[in-house]
Amino acid sequence: MRQKLILLFTACLLALSLNVPAALPSSVDDRPLPTLAPMLKRATPAVVNVATVGHVEMHQNPLLQDPLFRYFFDIPDRPKRKQTQSLGSGVIVDAPRGYVLTNHHVVEQADKITVTLRDGRHFNAKLIGADPDSDVAVIQIPDAEELTALPLADSDALEVGDFVVAIGNPFGLGQTVTSGIVSALGRTGLGIEGYEDFIQTDASINPGNSGGALVNLRGELVGINTAILAPGGGNVGIGFAIPINMAEQIMHQLIEHGEVSRGRLGITAQDLTPELAQALGIVKTRGTVIAQVEPGSPAAKAGLRIGDVILAINGKPVASSADVRNRVGLLRVGSTVELTILRDRRERTIRASIEAPQLEQLAGEVLHARLAGARFSNIQEGMREYGNTKGVLVSAVEPYSPAWQAGLREGDIIVSANQQPVPSLEAFRNAVNASRQLLINLQRGNSAMFVLIR
Repeated sequence: MRQKLILLFTACLLALSLNVPAALPSSVDDRPLPTLAPMLKRATPAVVNVATVGHVEMHQNPLLQDPLFRYFFDIPDRPKRKQTQSLGSGVIVDAPRGYVLTNHHVVEQADKITVTLRDGRHFNAKLIGADPDSDVAVIQIPDAEELTALPLADSDALEVGDFVVAIGNPFGLGQTVTSGIVSALGRTGLGIEGYEDFIQTDASINPGNSGGALVNLRGELVGINTAILAPGGGNVGIGFAIPINMAEQIMHQLIEHGEVSRGRLGITAQDLTPELAQALGIVKTRGTVIAQVEPGSPAAKAGLRIGDVILAINGKPVASSADVRNRVGLLRVGSTVELTILRDRRERTIRASIEAPQLEQLAGEVLHARLAGARFSNIQEGMREYGNTKGVLVSAVEPYSPAWQAGLREGDIIVSANQQPVPSLEAFRNAVNASRQLLINLQRGNSAMFVLIR
């Protein structure tokens, strides 16, 4: 009987315990458990979902666009444009005026932009300006009230190992938060954008996160999430964000002028390696060496010389040639830049004025009858492709001209002609050389193709 009473009492205790909800302790050893929840409650209302609807031109065989050919073979009309949709994220950075930072590729070719807030409110947004070279865009939510903006941090103060949090809308699931650390700083040469100075992080960034926020543990905006390396199609812990210091400078230009007007300094720089520093008799190993100065350029007028080592731009040290390109690329035409250089083992300060690019152009009909209607130019400093691609830019194509019917489009980059590399207009002219038949290899966006011209 006693054993039965003990078993019954134990069963009652178990039954009572099942009705008590399990919970984590609020503290351990009298210390509160760490959590990001308070910071996220302040930060997440500033991160929005961005949905766009747009249209793009459909590429067709030029022969199918000939009215006589279509009439003779009774080819029905087909739509020349198709509808596109895009999902991404954005960050409110100015609540009173409703300004939202996002990526250019999120709102590219958008006819309609819809912003959804954390609280479920929907707004039609308008595009203020976009810069494809840096992949930064600014949109505005007009007449919206009770918005929350993220405070901006100093991304130059970031260090590898700092904890960061990515907030966005991956795969259209809705607002999602992931955490990680700063894996690397100053990532360049990836070929993702024309101007690169990425923050690398292992915080999960996936499709739909583009344009979202990368914040520090204080809830301050340190970067705009932009891209990932995904060999297998999914996140592998290598994501990239545009530093907010860079994005903020571009944002101000877009708000004030609607575009980024980049100029040229007129130099070609290369990284200063220890071996190169030793060969030049230089003790310092940080900076960039000027390898070329364009005649008549702002650099030449300011007195810069081949062999000068650039140590700082406007008082901020430079670490690589890509760093120089990014810094100069953020300066507007007409502004003045202060360069700290090393020459003959002595530091000097030189000031130069940023000028508009001088675009040398060549008419297509001069090269070949089937290239009539197109204009070609060298890739100049200040262009997105400068330093990343060697070729000749198709700077303009008249619709339905011989060059247009041959398949050339404005923005194409010709990398070879008749199987010869063409890094310049002169090389392009020599490769064509009055040939009756042209085999052109060109790049268009992220794709490449051959065009046969007879």
